[in-house]
Amino acid sequence: MNETPHTTELRSEPVTVIGLGLMGQALAAAFLAAGHPTTVWNRSSGKAAELVAAGAVLAPSPDAAVRAGSLVVVCLSDAAAVHDVLGPHRDALAGRTLVNLTSGTSEEARELTALTTSYLDGAIMAVPEVIGRPEAFLLFSGEREAFDRHRAALQRLGTATYFGEDPGLAALYDVALLGLMWGTLNAFLHGAALLGSAKVDASAFAPFATRWVGSVTEFITAYAGQIDRGAYPPEDATVETHLATMKYLVRESAAAGIDTDWPARIQALAERALAAGHEGTSYASLIEVFRGRA
Repeated sequence: MNETPHTTELRSEPVTVIGLGLMGQALAAAFLAAGHPTTVWNRSSGKAAELVAAGAVLAPSPDAAVRAGSLVVVCLSDAAAVHDVLGPHRDALAGRTLVNLTSGTSEEARELTALTTSYLDGAIMAVPEVIGRPEAFLLFSGEREAFDRHRAALQRLGTATYFGEDPGLAALYDVALLGLMWGTLNAFLHGAALLGSAKVDASAFAPFATRWVGSVTEFITAYAGQIDRGAYPPEDATVETHLATMKYLVRESAAAGIDTDWPARIQALAERALAAGHEGTSYASLIEVFRGRA
């Protein structure tokens, strides 16, 4: 397929990646593979060796790195590190778009906008190994015009989704999704420990766990609609029904000598919802507990 001049221009947009941990290296490698002239910088220059061998340019300083790219992607340990590395180079950032892919809070994301007039905050929902493939998805928020201008380059990293002008939204989505991950993994680990007390291998439990998690996603979709409407009809089961079964989980855990903290916390949330008057409602009504209204 013949490339148009516009396509060639998009592929040749110069990109800078600052921070070469495992994720930063993966980001730079994806830009290189897509044909972008890529400049990199890291405090420890040795981490750039493989990228330089693949065609990247190692900048001698953060200032030189910033000036080399029209799109500057930073992936460091935290927001303080971003301020430390880029704060002294605001003049170099002028006229360039800064994309912060460093994990942090929504407030930290908003504060980093002071570094430049063109800013996007982002979150990477993927492991380094899948960066550059569609299954990697990245969340962005901040300046709409900057996202539109650099969308093609950002899509080289994975599936890029834009959430709005508030630069803190991507960070909020990030922690919300990570909470979902940890909740799911904690539930699996507790279940594996519980079944392990009966000499059931975790690998035997895993297929049933993944199948059930798939079914639970249907509850998520249904409950999201209830939450948005602010009404919680018990279309599947009431909070009371859930609570009765939760007590069995606590009792089984205690009997097997398995830590009861996780199931006891789940039970306590349901009890608080009932105490606040949510009898006869669906499990979705527990959101009022999380909102601090119960």
